[in-house]
Amino acid sequence: MAERIVSYNFEPGRALGNKYIVLGLLGEGYEGVVYRVRETSTGIDRAAKFFFPNRDPKGQGALRYAQKLHRLRHCPMIIQYHHQDWTRVRKQKVPFLVSEYVEGELLSQFVSRHRGKRLPLLDALHILYAIASGVAQMHSLREYHGDLHTDNIMVRRRGIHFDVKVIDFFDLGPYSREKALDDVCDLVRILYDMLGGQKQYAKQPPAVKRICCGLKRSLIVRRFPTATSLLKYLDTFDWDVAG
Repeated sequence: MAERIVSYNFEPGRALGNKYIVLGLLGEGYEGVVYRVRETSTGIDRAAKFFFPNRDPKGQGALRYAQKLHRLRHCPMIIQYHHQDWTRVRKQKVPFLVSEYVEGELLSQFVSRHRGKRLPLLDALHILYAIASGVAQMHSLREYHGDLHTDNIMVRRRGIHFDVKVIDFFDLGPYSREKALDDVCDLVRILYDMLGGQKQYAKQPPAVKRICCGLKRSLIVRRFPTATSLLKYLDTFDWDVAG
């Protein structure tokens, strides 16, 4: 019986065939692990997601993931997919997907570098707007994310704006209204976390509390039944109640 692989622990400098060199870990999730790699032929850095064979024994998860990235290739928030490859780990054939490597840092790290580990209100709202715009576009294409949080969003400040990219998906099943609502609730949770979470919530202005709704799902989905409705609120709320 093949060994059950639940981690990779690739060391920097490890060669993947004669095509790539591992540079470092970018992130990990239930389905697999993402590493920064360098193409040996071009010197270009890429991101490579390695799937766990026991969670994707026939490679169908990797296939669906690639197809989903391709369908969303025109969405600016989505990292651009290049191709699929494979390597051997502990005598097992492991598929991996090669995508563009995005400069920036995890949103969780970006937040933690700020005083009190929370963002200024305007920065947090700018980032939320950027993420919600991408999610609204995904939903318009009958796709969804399924696991939005501050550890799988890359952020990079550009002037007064922020570039955002999502670096992982979860649950690759078909789109449904419930899954879209899950994304909306995750967007609200991201704002809540960027502003300091439970410790700071009581101090937030009414405009923020109107978005967060105390993280009560029933209230959130009633107020924001779509990502687009959340965007409309961000475009039109009264700064007199924002504090």
